Amino acid sequence: MFDVLIIGGGVSGMSCSLILGSAKNKSFVSDKKIGIFTHQKTSSLQEALFNNAYGIPSGKLGSDLLKESTGQLSATHPQIVQIPNEKVLKIEGEFPNFTVITNRSNYNTKMIVIGIGAANTFAIEGLMQYVEPHKKSLPEKQRIQLKNDDHKVAEGIYVIGTLAGWRSQLAIAAGSGAAVATDILTLWNNEIQTHAHDSIR
Repeated sequence: MFDVLIIGGGVSGMSCSLILGSAKNKSFVSDKKIGIFTHQKTSSLQEALFNNAYGIPSGKLGSDLLKESTGQLSATHPQIVQIPNEKVLKIEGEFPNFTVITNRSNYNTKMIVIGIGAANTFAIEGLMQYVEPHKKSLPEKQRIQLKNDDHKVAEGIYVIGTLAGWRSQLAIAAGSGAAVATDILTLWNNEIQTHAHDSIR
C-alpha cells in the first residue's frame, strides 16, 4: 500500500515528488511510502527548448530535463519508488483505498496525484467524469482539465500542472506540483501547515 502515487513523470509530477522526498526526515513523513509513474513518452517536454525558465540554463532541451529529473530523484530520494514504462489505464475505489491499474500491474494507494498533461487523449477510466474543457487554453487546441478546487478533484485525488487548468509554462507546472506536495505534507502533519526547505545551516 502506497501512501501516495503520483501519475506522470513530467514537470509537475517530478516537482511534487522532489518536495515530498525532501521532507523524508520529518517525523510524519518517515514512514510514508511514495511512488511515481515516470512514463514520459507523451510529455510536452519532449520537444521543448528552455530559454525563460528560472534556474535552468538557456538552451536546455526538455528531453534532457526529463532524463535528468528521474536521475536526480533516484540520487537524492531513493526512497521514492519510480515505476517506469507503465501506463495508467484505470482507477478504482475511494479514499483511502484506491487501486491504480496499469497496462502491466495493479497498485494500492491511499492518495493519488495526477499530472499527465492536458491533451484531449486523456483516457483514465474512473476519472472521465471530471474532464472539462481547459479554461486557460485556446479552444482550437482542444485541451482538457480535471474539475478541481485548488487542485483537489475528490477526497484523496489531486490534479497538478496543465491538467489542473494551469497554463503551459514550466515554472507554473513546477509550482503546481510543489503546492500539492505541501498540501499532502500538511495533511500528514495533522493539518498543521508545513513545507519542506533544505538549508546550508
